[in-house]
Amino acid sequence: MQLQYENSFDVKEKIVRAQAAILPIGAVEAHGPHLPLGTDNLLAERLAAKLAERTGSFVLPTLPYGQVWSLRNFPGSINVSNEALIALLSDIGESLFRQGFRIFVMLNGHLGNATALKEAARKLAERVPELKVYYFFYPGVKDITAQVRESSSSHASYFHACEIETSYMLYLAGEHVDMSRAICDIPDIGVEADCTPTPWETFTSTAVLGDATLATSEKGRDILETSLDVMTHIVNDAKKRHQPTL
Repeated sequence: MQLQYENSFDVKEKIVRAQAAILPIGAVEAHGPHLPLGTDNLLAERLAAKLAERTGSFVLPTLPYGQVWSLRNFPGSINVSNEALIALLSDIGESLFRQGFRIFVMLNGHLGNATALKEAARKLAERVPELKVYYFFYPGVKDITAQVRESSSSHASYFHACEIETSYMLYLAGEHVDMSRAICDIPDIGVEADCTPTPWETFTSTAVLGDATLATSEKGRDILETSLDVMTHIVNDAKKRHQPTL
């Protein structure tokens, strides 16, 4: 269910029944020559649609901008601050609660947003403790990712325009992937990059962190369906604890 296509006369009771609102959150940033700038938006909104189907939740319009400080100097990247994201997400959460939602899912497609989402969730936990807030970034995929991947990860935390993220795109938004332009670029990311602000152009000229040529839709399906199972269980369990009163 897409909230933006509802009307004000009919939506109130639907909100009470649905209980949960899912906000896809992405970014506009470089993703190599084979993926679009809006990759994170596409992943977030299409995953959100699948989660909404499984949980009977509303999907909110996608928040298309994120904190992309590390890639802000690459062509096409648009950066907003953590402070701006925290304020916006906190306001959205409070508004959702006033409208009758009791579960707020921030479904994130961009790792750089993680700090802001966690802080916004903490603020909402203090302001509206009756609102259950989740921040999801592909939970539960560690083991399945290790099983299906053929290339090594270039970083313990980052994955970007590589075998894994390109596989996600092939599964969820394959029409936007140009595999004829996929490349293998595995940069050497030193430990110092984890200890000080480090623009990515210091270690990559492509914004690709791995071997995108190994990506397949099947890998994306195996990983993302595993994560969807985890998220579905969490949301449906939360909905059982917030039975609607009509």
